Amino acid sequence: MALTIPDFTPLQASLWLTLCGRALDNRLSHPILGDQMADEIVRKVDYDYKNLHIPSSSAIYIAHRAKKMDEVAQRFIARHPDAVGLDLGAGLDSRVLRIAPPPTVDWYDIDFPEVIAARRQLLPDDATPHGVGADLTDPGWLDLLPTDRPAVIVADGLIAFLSEEEMISLAGRLISHFPSGEIAFNGYSRFAVWAQKRFAGARTITGVTKFPGFDDPRVPERWNPKLKLVKEILCSREPEVAAFPLGLRLANRLSAPSASLSRKGNVVLHYRF
Repeated sequence: MALTIPDFTPLQASLWLTLCGRALDNRLSHPILGDQMADEIVRKVDYDYKNLHIPSSSAIYIAHRAKKMDEVAQRFIARHPDAVGLDLGAGLDSRVLRIAPPPTVDWYDIDFPEVIAARRQLLPDDATPHGVGADLTDPGWLDLLPTDRPAVIVADGLIAFLSEEEMISLAGRLISHFPSGEIAFNGYSRFAVWAQKRFAGARTITGVTKFPGFDDPRVPERWNPKLKLVKEILCSREPEVAAFPLGLRLANRLSAPSASLSRKGNVVLHYRF
């Protein structure tokens, strides 16, 4: 018997897009991320993902982006086994299970209270070791987190739903709260903003997105003097492209030599502070 789908607001419901993207990737013969938990949740709630109009290319990009953020977190934790980990706008992602940090790491999933409640219902307990139900634009939630340990922060898909001012303010609060750390989030170019308004697969989130986008990966360095670019991860140049279906693989191979073309596709931005 399928579980009842939580009654989310349109903003909260944006989590279905990334969740179903990871689930669809898992159903491919050669998945990029292989997120079985995402697939299990979609089947458990009997969610009609077809209404989202997610093409296989978008599912692969969603999974590929998640994999790159997992890698950022895993490398940081390998260097800092006492770290604090944060997944901002975690949705129904079981990232901590994929990363598998040691018990010395405290991992926090941050999202609206309704989403954290849904995580408790739909995911195993170890997928949310510390769930914090809060609006990320409210500064008070950070008071619940340690201040004396380095932090690795991932935000998969979040940036689209914040205004530039909100993103700058959030980055500033995070940088002030922790002594040091790294943050990774998906690039959201001006082309992505334009395309989102015309792409059927993004129709469900068009009304709740705010970010204007930027093309220069060093723009966030102007948000806070401590924020420094580590790497602009142009996913068209990453090794997983070799496992893409032929047409998508060729498209990525053709765009890979050009940074400007690659930025119109799948990008993960990685910074330290």
